[in-house]
Amino acid sequence: MARNENSAAGGENERRGRDRGERRDRDNRDRREEREGDDLVEKLVGINRVAKVVKGGRRFGFAAIVVVGDAKGRVGVGSGKAREVPEAIRKATEQAKRSMIRVPLREGRTLHHDVFGHFGAGKVVLRAAPPGTGIIAGGPMRAIFEALGVADVVTKSVGTSNPHNMIKATFDALTQCVSPRSVAARRGRRVSDILGKREGEKEAA
Repeated sequence: MARNENSAAGGENERRGRDRGERRDRDNRDRREEREGDDLVEKLVGINRVAKVVKGGRRFGFAAIVVVGDAKGRVGVGSGKAREVPEAIRKATEQAKRSMIRVPLREGRTLHHDVFGHFGAGKVVLRAAPPGTGIIAGGPMRAIFEALGVADVVTKSVGTSNPHNMIKATFDALTQCVSPRSVAARRGRRVSDILGKREGEKEAA
């Protein structure tokens, strides 16, 4: 009987230790996310009220789209649904932080080259621009470039104006962006061979 009591006590201690370890890991993860979130720019793209028809009538909720970026070349997008607006925004923000991608920028202000992206009925064209142009984009696309840290870009959306499709088409285009340095490394050549001597020296610098 004493042996059973000792084994039960040992199992209880082991369970408590495991719970403490999981709680510590969760706290560390939350602190790390908060520390990373201090430097992030959050843009609320839109909130829609959605309804679900149930036996007693209609149940209303909210769907939010959020764009998150560090203004240094990383950006992500997320969507969330909940019965309340703050909870929907929180879910969308967490998903956006998990889905962030890195986009190479030229001089930290614009894209390296023109690129085309599409998703469903949404089609977008992104073009590099000279200094002083600003962000020429509308709706959800502007939020993406502001969070990304782009200062000069010219964009055009063709087709649908649905924010979900526009955002996904923009991300499809951004994932195709490459820097001359990465292209030169992939081809085993110098940057000046890709861009020309003057542009290559400027890029290498």
